[in-house]
Amino acid sequence: MTASARLSRRRFARNLAATAALGLAAPALVRAETKTLKLGVLLPRSGLLAQAGQACQRGAEIAPAIIRDRMGIGVELLSADTESSPDIARSRTEKLIQDGAAMIIGAFDSGQTTAALQVCEQHGVPMIVNIAAAPQLTEQGCKTVFRNFPTSLTLVRNGLALMQDLFAASGQTPATAIFLYANDTFGQANKAALDAVLPGLGMPFRLVDSLSYDPAAQDLSVEIAKAKASNADLVLVTTRSKDAIMLVREMVKQRWEPMGIVSPGSPGMYDEQFYKTLGKYADFCITNLPWYDPKSAISQQAQAGFKTAYPNDRFEFYAFNIGFTLDALLVAADAFKRAGTAEPAALLAALRQTRLIEHMMVGPPITFDAKGQNPDTASAVIQNRGQLPVVVLPASVAEMPPVFPMPGWGKRG
Repeated sequence: MTASARLSRRRFARNLAATAALGLAAPALVRAETKTLKLGVLLPRSGLLAQAGQACQRGAEIAPAIIRDRMGIGVELLSADTESSPDIARSRTEKLIQDGAAMIIGAFDSGQTTAALQVCEQHGVPMIVNIAAAPQLTEQGCKTVFRNFPTSLTLVRNGLALMQDLFAASGQTPATAIFLYANDTFGQANKAALDAVLPGLGMPFRLVDSLSYDPAAQDLSVEIAKAKASNADLVLVTTRSKDAIMLVREMVKQRWEPMGIVSPGSPGMYDEQFYKTLGKYADFCITNLPWYDPKSAISQQAQAGFKTAYPNDRFEFYAFNIGFTLDALLVAADAFKRAGTAEPAALLAALRQTRLIEHMMVGPPITFDAKGQNPDTASAVIQNRGQLPVVVLPASVAEMPPVFPMPGWGKRG
C-alpha cells in the first residue's frame, strides 16, 4: 500500500479536529491589498506520481499569461514539490503559506491533497483542488476547500453511464466484466464508488470480480493471470501511467484479449509515456472522464501557449492535467479580482460566489456548492487512436466514431 493510501478517513477526521483546534490559537494570515496574486502550486513533481505532477505544473506555468490577458491580473507562482508524499505535502503547504501564498492550488493525488488541506484549514487559507477525487475532501466539513473536479462517485457514475452509449454505438455488449485497480487512495475511492453506483445503473454486464494491486509493484503477472482466468469480456481499470503500462504489457504477454479495456475515470492510459512505451498496443484503450473543450477560446489560447513553451511536446498528452490546473488558477484569479484583496476571509467569500463561465474543460459555468464541490462536471469517451487521445462520444463532440471491441493484439499494424 502506498503512502497516499495510508491516510484513512478516520485519520483525516482526527487530524482535522486537531488542526481546527490549533486554528483557534493561530488566526489566518492578514495580507495587504495588492494587484499581484501569489499562488502556491503544490504538485508531485517527483516520486511515483511525477509524470502527472509535471504535466499539471505546465498548466500552472502557462496560466499567468492567460490570466493577465483575460483578467488584467498579475500572478506570481510559488511552486512546491510534494515528492509524491502526504507528509512532505503537509510541510510544503506550511512553507508556501509562510512565504505569502494567498491560496493553494493542488495537489493531484487525494492523499496529498488531504494532508495539504489540513494545513489550509489551520490557517484559514483557501485551497483550490485541481485534481483529486476522494469524496472525503468535500465531505468533512472543511471551510477552505473548493474542488473543480468530480468526486469518485460522480466520476465513476458518469464513466459507467457513457459505457452504455459506447455499447449502443458499436452494437456490441459485454456480458461480464472484471475491475482491476491500484490500491492507493484514489483507487480505493473508485472501488467504493463502483460498488455504490453499479447496482443501480442497470448495466448490461455482470461484475465477476474486483482485484487490487500495489501501483508501485514491479510485476502484475499474478493479478493478470487471475483476471484472465475469470473469462471476463470487459476489463475495467483504475490506474496511473506506470501500472497501466505494466497491465497492458502483461495482457499482451499472456495473450488475453477481452472486448476492451475501459477506465471509468482514471489517468494512465492517455499519458504520453503510455503511448511511447506500448506503441500499437496503446491504441483502442478507452477512458471515460472529463476532457477539455477544443473549441473554447481558452483551450486554444492554452494550446498556443503550450506550443511556444514546449515546442517538442504534443499538447494532447498533457491537456487533461493542464486543463484542470489552468481552470483552478482561473478560479483563484476570478475570486481575487472580485474580492479586490488577498485577505483570506474575503477570498473565501468570493470563492463561494464563483460562477466562472469561460474555462478550459467541458461543462457549464464553474460553481461551488455549500461543501465546496463543483456539482456540474461532465465527461466524454476518450479512445486512443493513432497514438493520440481522441473524443469518440458523445456524438455531438466526437472527432471520430468508437471502435469496440478492440482488435486483438496480433491484428494491429
